[in-house]
Parts: sequence; C-alpha cells; structure tokens
Amino acid sequence: MKKLLTIVSAVVIALGMTSCKKNMSAPEGLECNPNPLVVVGNKVNATITGDFVGKTFPKKGVLVVRPVMKFAGREIVGDSVVYVGEKAKENGITVPYKVGKKYEMRVSFDYEPDMRRSELYLRFNAKVGKKTLEIPDVKVANGVVATAKLANARNLDGAVTPDKFQRVIQNTQEADIKFLIQQANLRDSELKKDEVKQFTEDVKAAAADEKKEISNIEVAGYASPDGGMDLNTKLAENRQKATANYLAKQLKKAKVEAGVDSKTTAEDWEGFQKLLESSDMQDKELVLRVLNMYSDPEERETQIKNLSAVYKSLADDVLPQLRRARLKLTVDLIGKSDDELRAASKNTPDSLSLEELLYAATLTENLDEKDAIYSVAIKNFPNDVRAYNNLGLVKFAKGDADAALALYKKALEIEPANADINYNAGVAALSKNDFDAAQEYFGKAAGTSSNLGAAMGTMYTMKGDYKNAKSSFAKSVSNNAAIQQILDQDYAGARATLNAIKQPDALTSYLKAIVGARTNDREAVYANLAEAVAADANLKAQAKDDIEFAAFAEDEKFLSIIK
Repeated sequence: MKKLLTIVSAVVIALGMTSCKKNMSAPEGLECNPNPLVVVGNKVNATITGDFVGKTFPKKGVLVVRPVMKFAGREIVGDSVVYVGEKAKENGITVPYKVGKKYEMRVSFDYEPDMRRSELYLRFNAKVGKKTLEIPDVKVANGVVATAKLANARNLDGAVTPDKFQRVIQNTQEADIKFLIQQANLRDSELKKDEVKQFTEDVKAAAADEKKEISNIEVAGYASPDGGMDLNTKLAENRQKATANYLAKQLKKAKVEAGVDSKTTAEDWEGFQKLLESSDMQDKELVLRVLNMYSDPEERETQIKNLSAVYKSLADDVLPQLRRARLKLTVDLIGKSDDELRAASKNTPDSLSLEELLYAATLTENLDEKDAIYSVAIKNFPNDVRAYNNLGLVKFAKGDADAALALYKKALEIEPANADINYNAGVAALSKNDFDAAQEYFGKAAGTSSNLGAAMGTMYTMKGDYKNAKSSFAKSVSNNAAIQQILDQDYAGARATLNAIKQPDALTSYLKAIVGARTNDREAVYANLAEAVAADANLKAQAKDDIEFAAFAEDEKFLSIIK
C-alpha cells in the first residue's frame, strides 16, 4: 500500500522586474511517502520530497509552502515552511541559486474519519521582491488508509463476575444417641432429647416437601477407644443395630419410606483426637503426642492409661462422648427452576436471593431485562461487587461507556484489587481513548484471563505502538489481533487468525476482504465483503470510502455489493 505518486511541477511565475523577467518554479519530482496516507495512532503523517533545481530559485525569491488536506467539502491547512533565495530579506530555508537544494517537508494531521476519502495538496505562495502570485494547489497524495482504526475496545470480551447459584443444595443434620460404658441399650433420656426428636421431624418434613429430597440417611455405631478390639467391635455393631431399629419404627410411624445406610467404628480414635483438641483439658498436648508417636491401638491405649492423672480426665470428660450412635440426614434442597426464576425476576424480583438474581440475569439475552435484574441486585445487596460489574458490562454493550465506568468505580471502592473489574474499567476507558486511565486499570488487572493481553495489544495498536502491540497479542485469536497482523503486513498470519476465530462476525469477514485486497485475491474480496455487508449493512458505506478497496472502486461486482 506504499505506492508513490510522482508529480512533476513546472509552474512558472512571470514576475515583472524592471526591464526583464525572473522565473520561479515549485520543487520538481514531488513524491509523498506514504501514498496513500496511513493513520497511525490518531495521526496522519507523511514526508514530501522533491528538488529545487539549480538556477531556478530567484535570489530574492520567497516561497511559502503549506500542506492542505481536502476532504468532505472541507480543508485543513498544516504548518507552513518558508524557502528563500540567497538575497531575500525574509527568514527561511535558503536555496542556493546555482546548485539548488533538496526539498523535504514533514506533514502531520490529526485524523478524522472523513479523511479516508481525501486528497493532500501543497499550497504555494510565491514572492519576488514586492511582486506576489498565488500558485494553484498541487495534489501529492490520494486518501488515507484507516485500517488501524478498526481496532477498538468494543471488540474485546468483558470479564463477567459469575454467580454461585446452585439448583440443588445439600443440607446435613445430625443427632447423637449416647450409651453407657460397655452397653448398647437405648435409654429413654437419650431418645427424648430435643435433637433426636427433631431429627425424626426433619426426616418427615423433608419427605413431605416438594422442594426437598432425601439424599441419604445413615446410622453409625461407635465405641470409645478404651477396652479390647473385639469388645468394642461388638459394642459398635450393637449400638448401630439398636439405633437403626428405633429409627425404622419412627419412619414407619411417620409413613416415610427411605433407605438407611449403616456404618460402625470400633475404636473412634479420630473422634477422640478432635474432642481432645477442642477441649480445655490440662496436659492434652501430652496425650496428643502419644497419639502421634504410636499407631497401634493397643499400644496407644496402654501409654495413655499410664498417664494416670490425665486418663482420669479423659475417662470423665472425653470417652463418654464417644460411646454413641450418630444419626445423619442429608437432604437435597431443590431450588427454583429457570422458568420460575424468569417469572420471579420480572414480577417479584425482591423475593429472590442475590445468587438467584445474578443467575436469572444470565437467562436472558435482552439487555434491558439484564439491566433491570442487576439494578435490583445492587439495590438489595449493595455491598456485593458482582452486580455492579455485570451491570457495567450491560451498559457498555448498550454503548454507554460513561455509565459502565461509573459502575466499575463503585465496585472498585468495595474491592480495589479485583482484577476482573479493573480489566473491565480499563476496556471502558480505552473505548473513550483515555489511554492513561486504561493503562492504570490494566496494570491492576494482573491475574485476569488471557483477555488482558488482547486488551493491551488493542491499546497499543490504537496508540500506534505496533511493536508492543505485537508482543502483547502473542497468540491471541481475535479481530484486533488480525488487524495488527495486517498492519505488520503479515497477511498469512492475519488470514490464519481470522479463520481461527470461533465466533466470527461482520468485522471478521470485512478484515478477510482487506487481506484479499492486499494480496490481490479478487474472489476473496468479493466473497468476504458480501458476507460482511450481509451481516452489517453499515459496512457498505465503510467499504465505499475505504482506500483499501481503491483498486476495486470501478468494478461492477464490487459496486453491486456496496450499493
């Protein structure tokens, strides 16, 4: 795309000086590099070169040169450069009369979208002595390649802070029935305890509730780790059986049909250690050391009994709690269905929990509905950052970057180090071309997904820092990454990236058409451009003014696609 337009200017100015004529010519062999012009960052820069041929620039001549960008019925005049002859009184760059001088002028314009269809001219004002003459503008370049401007923050994926909604939540309830030493008979005092009676009621309630499902009922028999293994094994089994028979009668009385699992632990050393660790008994550390030193149950018991003073406390306070049977109920709490959540989020959103609201927002693609749900979540749960963040994503998707950024800032007041929210705030700032703010937010987003590299690459591309953009994108597969490859003239890489995008959109096809144009693949231009405008009719106007397709501007097939 770096064609050079060579314009030979031979404008002769006839100026009457006394009885003879003096001639002044504009520079010869004018060339503009690049041509077409190219936007980098937000600047359109170019260098125009030529020659002042010897014996053509009057010794008292003055030539003022101004670059002029003409587009959309307007013109922007750049900074001027003044060239003067050897004997001119004005200040400027001196052009020796005999040998002449190389002409070079660097021009720079702030980019505007309408410049895609533009023309760059040089405007000359000549003077010899007191005589002046304006020379017609001379065109030196056609159009501005603005492919870099296709890279933007709205192509980036947002970081959603997820809900923790669970359709099924398991709830576990337990009750212990204690036994006397070396006994397995059930005592009325134990069966009448509140926790035991409540256990039966909870089983009955779970069986009757449509939103609850009994997952498991277990009866486990235990023996304390004092006494012989055979005795303890028999005790644990008998305690389990007695408790299971009692529970079976209770279930039958309540008309509840449910299976019961059984389990026995002959010597409950694990329970013993837990009770000991949580107790305030003196010398408990000594007992714990014994447990760690000996793994054999009989040796453990012997060594502990040798600690006579300590063992008495164990016998009184710890061991009786291990002579037990444990009832365990596991119930699945069945949450609202998707249809129920959809209805509630519209009709009674205040009745939903935070997790239900956050999940309900994922059940619709309608941005207004998402907006309403997240707004309720913020109102009812103002200290949770997720609704602020996700509503910010909705606002951003609706085109309101300012509202999105305001929500991200509120969330960061609660959790300043949240990487995902800092990332989203950086994307919002980037969409507003606030590179400093974007850089600051991205700097705090370390640890977020691989999207951070793509965001940094996009930022560098937008700034015109293509070297850092390339390293930031790395192996990113996205439209923005492909744009950077096009700018680097890596057309094979760009084509591969675009083909690998999992959810291609209109821009993906448009970029494929640009790659086709740059590689003279006419069929690729037609096929991909047709696909692009079919997905987004706004791209017709884009293609019409895009200098990337200048070679196709008069082609009937091209015109039929963009009409």
